[in-house]
Amino acid sequence: MTQAKRTGYRFTKKISPLAHACLVLDDMNRTDRLVAMVLHLQGRRVVRASELAEHFEITERTVYRDIAALGEAGVPIVGEAGVGYCLLKGYQLPPVMFTADEATSLFVGGELVKQFTDASLQAPMATALDKLRAVLPRDRQDHVERLVARTLVYGQSSRRTAPEAAGQRWLLPVQQGVVLRRVLRMTYQGRDRAEETMRDVEPLGVVFYGGAWYLVAWCRLRKDYRSFRIDRIRRLEVSPVQFEAREDFSLKKYMEESSDRDQTLPVRVWFHGAAQERARRESYATLIEEKARDGGGEFSLYAWSLEWMARWLLSFGGHAEALAPAKLRSLVRSEAEKVAAKHR
Repeated sequence: MTQAKRTGYRFTKKISPLAHACLVLDDMNRTDRLVAMVLHLQGRRVVRASELAEHFEITERTVYRDIAALGEAGVPIVGEAGVGYCLLKGYQLPPVMFTADEATSLFVGGELVKQFTDASLQAPMATALDKLRAVLPRDRQDHVERLVARTLVYGQSSRRTAPEAAGQRWLLPVQQGVVLRRVLRMTYQGRDRAEETMRDVEPLGVVFYGGAWYLVAWCRLRKDYRSFRIDRIRRLEVSPVQFEAREDFSLKKYMEESSDRDQTLPVRVWFHGAAQERARRESYATLIEEKARDGGGEFSLYAWSLEWMARWLLSFGGHAEALAPAKLRSLVRSEAEKVAAKHR
């Protein structure tokens, strides 16, 4: 193009299609940021330019340009040197529609609130989610409903703090695979840090328990239903391949039967108070505190492997003790002797 106009720019020579696409994308990204900036101001009384720059990861000079652009567009922003910016009282941005991913995140967060908080938060969260569901367009309502129906959260609401779900970088694409019935291609590392395996799986649901998110899927490699701890996924791709719905599969029934199928064993351990947060975060099952003593507490849980449990407990040093069964205590002692032998 010999003479091209674009908001804030004028070109006098030809540019490549790729360069033109990048410029259009830049406009789109800035538009999203401007809308987000108004929402950010709308939810606060006064915001400094430095705070906006940090929040949106831009320079203060870009903040000044964005504020000026919003003013030219008719957004009544009041600024005072040394104080900050605020929206003129009474101004409200028209409702902004949630994306499917944003709505999904809110509903999944609502499930965690219902499970790990008391009634003072559970009831307001339920009514807030009903209001959100009511304003979503039909296609996004369907998207959210399909995922909520395939999401389970287990735990005890009486626990002092809800387990952390940090590091779940693959949770969103896994949820997309569940809703869209798309085959997931992933590299997965097993429970005992075994060699990584490549797998194609049909995602059927997501489950939160023991402080972590799990994917429940039909594994095409093992030809059986399997659960995968999502933070052990090393690489993941949502393929364009769609699989047939398994109408006879029940996520809730699968989870109820998994303990018997995996032959889990009851275990009792003691954790010092300083180690309990890590223990909850890394355990494969919910820790149930039964007795407080010696600056910590005794817990009951279920283990798939006593050998793995022994090595895990040993990693806590003097902040953990195996109480039962006797075989677990013996395995911890044996592992400790191996470590001591290497340091003689």
